Amino acid sequence: IFQTFFVLTVTTTSTYAFVPTKSSSFASMRIPAASSSKTALGAATASVDALKGAKDMILDILNEKNCAPLFVRLAWHDSGTYDDSVEGEWPAAGGAIGSIRFAPEINHGANNGLASAVALLDPVKEKFPDVSYADIFQMASATSIEWAGGPDLGVVYGRVDAESPDQCSPEGNLPDAEAGDEGSYGTDTGTKSTKDTTPNGHLRKVFYRMGLNDEEIVALSGAHTFGRAYKDRSGLGAENTKFTDGEMVQKRADGKEAKYTPGGSSWTDKWLIFDNSYFKIMPDKCADPELLKLSTDTTLFDDEGFSPFAEKFRDSQEAFFESYAKAHKKLSELGSKFDPEGGISI
Repeated sequence: IFQTFFVLTVTTTSTYAFVPTKSSSFASMRIPAASSSKTALGAATASVDALKGAKDMILDILNEKNCAPLFVRLAWHDSGTYDDSVEGEWPAAGGAIGSIRFAPEINHGANNGLASAVALLDPVKEKFPDVSYADIFQMASATSIEWAGGPDLGVVYGRVDAESPDQCSPEGNLPDAEAGDEGSYGTDTGTKSTKDTTPNGHLRKVFYRMGLNDEEIVALSGAHTFGRAYKDRSGLGAENTKFTDGEMVQKRADGKEAKYTPGGSSWTDKWLIFDNSYFKIMPDKCADPELLKLSTDTTLFDDEGFSPFAEKFRDSQEAFFESYAKAHKKLSELGSKFDPEGGISI
């Protein structure tokens, strides 16, 4: 569910968080120096004031760029490398450790376009150096969901950053949205094989590896209510649709008209608003054919383990928001080391 994403142009909105690509290997090059944050191995801890200042700065970026789905994707792809079975000293298991800012991880095919997201957030790090990259990425994601009308996620901060490229996870831990040329989903190149001939089996191999369950898989998939997939980045979707070609007005949750760069395919018609529309559109055989439906989307209503949750979220936005908030918070903490222990609430 993480990779159907895209490269960002400055006013564009990219999408989601785990909808994998069909097969992507076009990545932007970003090789930053090791983090300058004093929190690298737990030295200085960001103050509440610094964290609040960082959040205010992220809100300013969101209001100017309308790039909320891109920020969600960035954080999810940082978290989504986590492997619960990996033993060894932190951060061997991957997760929400800020390692996505380093090459080679930022250049993994599934992360195509995310260097632009990191670049948008670099000024936040420059202004608030004691706030870790891992915190900034997760804060940008949580703030984006709330900005778009989603639930309060209760995300906490104080994450310690990975320090160097050798702490990046191997390529292949994120999910695919469609099968590859050989007819299977996933790869054998990550920390654990995610290959499967079915979309539901593949999703379970990816998310169970992280320690997530069926309800959490379905809830997190609901973030596809948000954002767009781009053919030139993930290999999926159309060049543009009537919902993304710039002709249709897109409103934000605050009611303001959003400026955006045309292009891509969206799962929903109002793709800058976070609600339960995704769960209404996916099973609807009369839904507009220009809306995106991937195999990893439709399987949520076909699989007997997934479908009770998908139907529940279709029928109740309140139930979706409750489950989503818990799943998102859990995802945001996978593999994280907090200083102080337990994190900081703001």
